[in-house]
Amino acid sequence: MKNTNDSRRDAGRRAVLAAMFLALALVLPFLTGQVPQIGSALLPMHLPVLLCGFLYGWPYGLAVGALAPVLRSALFGMPPMMPQAAAMAFELAAYGVLAAVLYRLLPRRAGWIYVSLLGAMLGGRIVWGAAAAVFYRLAGLPFGWEVFAAGAFVNAIPGIVLQLVLLPAMLLALRRTKLLPHE
Repeated sequence: MKNTNDSRRDAGRRAVLAAMFLALALVLPFLTGQVPQIGSALLPMHLPVLLCGFLYGWPYGLAVGALAPVLRSALFGMPPMMPQAAAMAFELAAYGVLAAVLYRLLPRRAGWIYVSLLGAMLGGRIVWGAAAAVFYRLAGLPFGWEVFAAGAFVNAIPGIVLQLVLLPAMLLALRRTKLLPHE
């Protein structure tokens, strides 16, 4: 049984690493923005949020996901707070939660990482659609099936591919090196 000091130290370590993932979510869009044709389509804020959820659990994934777009909007003006950053906060929070929950519920075999990731990606996009429908209407902008399909899937194809390639590879590498915090 862990003593209280070990639990506090572990929680502190997780909080510091979650802050690192938040910082990555704020900085990565600057790097991908250097490629104007596909920079935002690479979904740079999604990668650290998903990875944080996978590695440190739903509370940290939720916090990083909810804070990243709002902080980035407040600090750098992009994405615009209404309606994009507001809707993205719900989407990324859902990614962090779903990645963590599905990863812990499903078997630990390599193929199941993809199931967890796909489930988190699909669930996050559904949450984005619901939040965007509300925030776009509040902002006086149209939001329908076409806008949802384009924003959630069609325009996001480069980022979806990047997530499907990078995240499982990173998780498997961390697992092989025994650096995963909960395994």
